[in-house]
Amino acid sequence: MLNPWICQLLSFLLVAFLISCEGQDPEALPPAAENCNGVFISYDLIDRRKEFPRVKNVTAQSWAFNATATILNTGKDVVKTWQLFIGFQHQEILVSANGAILFQAGDFPAFVGNGTTFVGSSIPDLETSINTANDLSQIQAIIKLSGTQFGVKPPSVPMPKNIKLLTDGYNCPRPSIRKSSMWACCKRDPKHKSIHSKTKFLPRQKGDLTISYDILQAYDNNYLVQVTLENQSPLGRLDRWNLTWEWTRGEFISTMKGAFPREIDYSDCIYGAAGQYYKDMDFTKVLNCQKNPVISDLPPQKYNDTELGKIPFCCRNGSILPIIMDPTQSKSVFQMQVFKAPPDLDKTSLYPPEKWKIMGILNPYYKCGAPLKVEPSTFPDPRGLEATVFTIASWQIICNISKPVKRNTRCCVSFSAYYNDSVVPCNTCACGCDEGDTKTEHCNQNARAMLLPPEALLVPFENRTLKTVAWAKLKHLHVPKKLPCGDNCGVTINWHVVSDFKGGWSARITLFNWQPFHFQNWFTALQFKKRVSIGFEKVYSFNGTLLKKINNTIFMQGLQGANYLIAEDNGTNPKVPGKQQSVISFTKKFTPYIQIAKGDGFPTKVLFNGEECSIPTQFPVRSGNQLPNVYLVQQMLLVLVLAFTLNQILY
Repeated sequence: MLNPWICQLLSFLLVAFLISCEGQDPEALPPAAENCNGVFISYDLIDRRKEFPRVKNVTAQSWAFNATATILNTGKDVVKTWQLFIGFQHQEILVSANGAILFQAGDFPAFVGNGTTFVGSSIPDLETSINTANDLSQIQAIIKLSGTQFGVKPPSVPMPKNIKLLTDGYNCPRPSIRKSSMWACCKRDPKHKSIHSKTKFLPRQKGDLTISYDILQAYDNNYLVQVTLENQSPLGRLDRWNLTWEWTRGEFISTMKGAFPREIDYSDCIYGAAGQYYKDMDFTKVLNCQKNPVISDLPPQKYNDTELGKIPFCCRNGSILPIIMDPTQSKSVFQMQVFKAPPDLDKTSLYPPEKWKIMGILNPYYKCGAPLKVEPSTFPDPRGLEATVFTIASWQIICNISKPVKRNTRCCVSFSAYYNDSVVPCNTCACGCDEGDTKTEHCNQNARAMLLPPEALLVPFENRTLKTVAWAKLKHLHVPKKLPCGDNCGVTINWHVVSDFKGGWSARITLFNWQPFHFQNWFTALQFKKRVSIGFEKVYSFNGTLLKKINNTIFMQGLQGANYLIAEDNGTNPKVPGKQQSVISFTKKFTPYIQIAKGDGFPTKVLFNGEECSIPTQFPVRSGNQLPNVYLVQQMLLVLVLAFTLNQILY
């Protein structure tokens, strides 16, 4: 039998437990969030385990880790389009991020060792506790992270350098750290002036290429969307573009106008959730059910097609030109009828696809961000009335040109000059090496490219070996046992300094097309040192303009009627590339002291159709036995005349 005082104690504890349970929040918040009046952010390392291979070097050992990041709105203002930065610092490689997407929308595995930014996918905005009766599903976003990190031997805990909210108008203090947790309370900046909009959406942003995803019509189970690709970069361009994205909610494309999917495939609908819901639908008439469709522009012949065309700015074989070339051809447009899947079966359940990517055949590399909900687009009334039509909803995807990494370009440049009879060729493997190919077994992909005779520029690299070796022996140059590999570039450009005299200098540019297709409306752009570019005078066989506001760039394009860089001729042996060339003149009136032979006469950056080309790491050297230029000849003649005159006076 229990002691009476023990019974009383148990009764008291039971009552206290019941009272505490009655007032307890079933979804308890983190303790540090209770006193935060703003936005609470946190990062928690859940666990990690050693991966294979097992190595003795601690810094080279890889570890699999799982972590959770949390963004909780504890303030009185709605947080629009939240962005969370996590400053990873241990060579992290993310393999999944559930609950958010990477801001640059890269594929997994994603290398984020220098930090990365996450944005909301299903919850792009965080509501307030006041407006939702403390519904955590609307005021909080949780990101579940999984990936690999390197180094940091236990018992040390690998944590990020920093976490912060990047949403405009918020300031975050240095985060607090305790064991495997990191947190901070971000508050509104009292000096920040909010941009008030009648529609309460974010203003549109600028980028090299903008993609608009505009909902024109909305029904319970489908919607009509218009996609607009608009080039805003003065030197950006796309040819034969291929656009892709990822459906995240089971959508599929029923019909399309102005573009077409590369694969007409409806099998994913028949065997997926769509087939179970749309039991009476004939999926053989559906255009595409792939999760990651690839979309291309229509050819010009389809523009007047009533079923596929009749969309303004469509049907140009995927060419999007810079505005400075032709503003009317600087964008592409197409429309899609998109069907939705449960549970999004109402007019307001509208979500754009994610992980957008776009690329062309020889164009800049575009890195696209996540879709951001912006102010609805407007169009003129199609009936001809002086009225403005608003879209139901609009999202914007910003794509910016990224600098190509080494050996990942698609064009290259060679240098030559009148004072040296050798050509400095394109860099070895400038546009990539033939990995796994038998060719790399017989060439050195890390060797410096060998100098060439000028005529070798017209010969494909695979046929240059004899000429290259013979030239090296003639010039007493070193011939390695394993010759360097080719450049593998589809377009090569030669820059040749033709003359250098007291009042100015000139050069010749030659474009070689080794591709099996033509380049219509091609352009090339060259950047020089500022003191050199201001001396630009004229391009003789092309249209040429100095763009002072764009890093002193000389912009060149073909003349009307001669704007085709034709394809390689495969009917000859060796093959003959398509070729165009022009002479360019410069004056030294404003820069009399520039040194052409020491690098001033060569561009620092070259682009073809917006793609940045690989340029050599050295310039042609002035030979010791080279004939002097015109200016030096004049000086020598003057010295001889003076000597002769003095001789006559003295004798």
